[in-house]
Amino acid sequence: MTHVTSDERRRRRLTVGVKDSLRELSVQLSLLNRLVGAHVELKDVDWDCLEIVNRHGPLSPTALARRAGLHPATVTGVLDRLERASWVARDRNATDRRGVSVRARRERSREVFQLYAGMNSAMDEICAAYTEPELKLLADFLRRTTSAGLEASGDLRSG
Repeated sequence: MTHVTSDERRRRRLTVGVKDSLRELSVQLSLLNRLVGAHVELKDVDWDCLEIVNRHGPLSPTALARRAGLHPATVTGVLDRLERASWVARDRNATDRRGVSVRARRERSREVFQLYAGMNSAMDEICAAYTEPELKLLADFLRRTTSAGLEASGDLRSG
């Protein structure tokens, strides 16, 4: 039988604590995003797609579907709703009229920014308490955690 040291037990407890905190953070951010989405009258899936376009756009509808993990037909309906509400614009490719690029309409971003102002201020205060090396460590941890999530999503999609 393998002997587990007190250092290993402590490290395991700390790791479990980090995972639990990430799950709680996920729940809280989902709640915040749902509340913001409700204020601007967007369904959760529409909100998610808009966030992807804001962060990674302009994108083709196919690229958006891939990033969102949605069927292309679902994305068509999402884009129809977002375009009707003036959140995105679909631009035709000048050389290939079949090609479409989806971009966020920046004039609507102010509404969303104001709804996140409280969270942004709180994050600024939290970050102010950390040193530059600590912030770099936290940013690295979050990037690596995001990559792990992307990989796990890809594994689930491919079966």
